[in-house]
Amino acid sequence: MKILRVIGSVDPNYGGPIEGLIRSSEVLSGLGHTTEVASLDDAGSPFLKKFPLALHAFGGHLKYYGYAPGMVKWLRANASRFDMVIQHGLWNYTAFATWSALRNSKTPYFVFTHGMLDPWFRETYPFKHLVKQVFWWFSEGRLLRDARAVLFTSEEERLLARREFWPWLARESVVGYGTADVAGDKDAHIAAFRASLPALGERSFLLFLSRIDPKKGCDILIRAFVGIASLYPDLDLVMAGPDQYGWQRDLEDMVRSAGIADRVHWTGMIKGDAKWGAYRAAEAFVLPSHSENFGIVVAEALACGLPVLITKKVNIWREVETDGGGLVSRDDVEDFGRILHEFLAMPDDERRQLRARSRAVFMSHFEINSETKKLMNSLVRLTAHADEHGVRNNAQSYV
Repeated sequence: MKILRVIGSVDPNYGGPIEGLIRSSEVLSGLGHTTEVASLDDAGSPFLKKFPLALHAFGGHLKYYGYAPGMVKWLRANASRFDMVIQHGLWNYTAFATWSALRNSKTPYFVFTHGMLDPWFRETYPFKHLVKQVFWWFSEGRLLRDARAVLFTSEEERLLARREFWPWLARESVVGYGTADVAGDKDAHIAAFRASLPALGERSFLLFLSRIDPKKGCDILIRAFVGIASLYPDLDLVMAGPDQYGWQRDLEDMVRSAGIADRVHWTGMIKGDAKWGAYRAAEAFVLPSHSENFGIVVAEALACGLPVLITKKVNIWREVETDGGGLVSRDDVEDFGRILHEFLAMPDDERRQLRARSRAVFMSHFEINSETKKLMNSLVRLTAHADEHGVRNNAQSYV
């Protein structure tokens, strides 16, 4: 099959969705499927030089929305070349472009919302939510309504999404989703990471690896670490990820005021062997997020047999808690501090058992080869079912 995947940007700094797109496309290639990608990136962007898939970059002109009218024309002209289109994400011009170009097309399209319908956004940014409701009536809501299916990576995400915007008209499906298993030499990976961060030396550490973003609960993590730092003087915290909003300076002030600035290390974005070495050398992975759809980084940590300490706002928390791959808390300082202390106080044999269970959680739920096969089976089934029973198209009005 020929598959077109549409996404706002393929910049790796945007995290999980593009990583998942690349890894699943690699698996699909091995199964005989071909993938092309359409995005709003500028064709001259340096990160495109290493992008491994055929890419059509339309150069969105607005900083946030990415208006690129050439995308609609191209989609209409090329849709018939593909057996299906997968739209990744909402709230940029790709959502309107996909709906506008494909709503009356014979080429079926599907939508991954990637956690962008989580209630946290409404509660945290109420004015933005009102603006998005208007977009919903004219664009995003229509996109979901006319899709063959709206795809969710967990039951938790599916249930949360229903509460966000009115009206909710969508054919929902929870599908397989995963990430690549770790490969390569463990010792070489750890050496690469340690060499990239000489200030850490050989000290033990907890690992945060994600964007420095309020949504990720970085302030919760810093405050919780400050709270337990005196109890575990030989333990450091590594904060690995890009600072897209200039928030890191405020967080650094917090640890400086607590007198532990030398125990918190800021690496920026790390990749390749150094990234895998960070996972493999850490004591635990920590992500006190307020809103997290699938969490590619959580799955990567589990692949490395690394226990994960997460909140119930990470939508795969049930799999982690049920199968014993880590500890789960509320998204507040007190409760996250509690699981930090609970983990760090564990005897060595309990920690070894937790590592073994972490790896088992990955293999059972998130290994990319099996999950991508499940995804393709779901898409083929959903397409056949829609063709057999007919697809609602423009059945109800939004305005």
